[in-house]
Amino acid sequence: MENTTNGAITYFSGFETLYDLIQSELEGLTEEQLDYTSQDWEWAGWSIRNQVSHMASLIPRWLVLRWGSTLFPLGDHGVENIEEISQSKSDRRLDDEVYWEIDDISLMLKKFLDLAVRVLRDNSLEFMASQKINRDATPQWEMMAKAHPHGVTSEGTPAKGSMTLEATMRHIYFEEVTHLYNIQRLKKAQGLPTKTVVPSVGYWTLEGWDRSEP
Repeated sequence: MENTTNGAITYFSGFETLYDLIQSELEGLTEEQLDYTSQDWEWAGWSIRNQVSHMASLIPRWLVLRWGSTLFPLGDHGVENIEEISQSKSDRRLDDEVYWEIDDISLMLKKFLDLAVRVLRDNSLEFMASQKINRDATPQWEMMAKAHPHGVTSEGTPAKGSMTLEATMRHIYFEEVTHLYNIQRLKKAQGLPTKTVVPSVGYWTLEGWDRSEP
């Protein structure tokens, strides 16, 4: 990790307000509303609870599992139960058997967004742009790579390639915003009002992205 007074948070300031945006959409929801799913739209296969659980889990899966040796060489990331968070029986979510109550899930989301902010404050943009890892091949990445102005490579089908640490932080933000957009659609499908304006950046804004509405 590179300590610096000129942290990359200046370029990723959206991280500092992201938790409040997400939390405002969750306030007052009943258990039934949190667990609503529908077969009418592909994006409604995961409930609001599932969406938030994924939003929490994806951050340590990137920053600790993939980038841990670079960012936290002393192991001081504060994630003690990484298996329940990243390698659970749940699909790309926190372990449902451990983290089911929305308050518990939200606490983990806040913890990991704080970790992301710490990374951005402690490292310069130049340092983050200079660090690179290989990324697993996935069918979705061929489209998702188009949202990144630089820092990623995408080759083949399914697309594989590399990603800088800077692009990883952008990817995390784009994922969080896109799932916030999904949460709003799940609320609309239930006739519930939305509370925030989703930042118009990232994957959900791409041409060809499924933006179907209830």
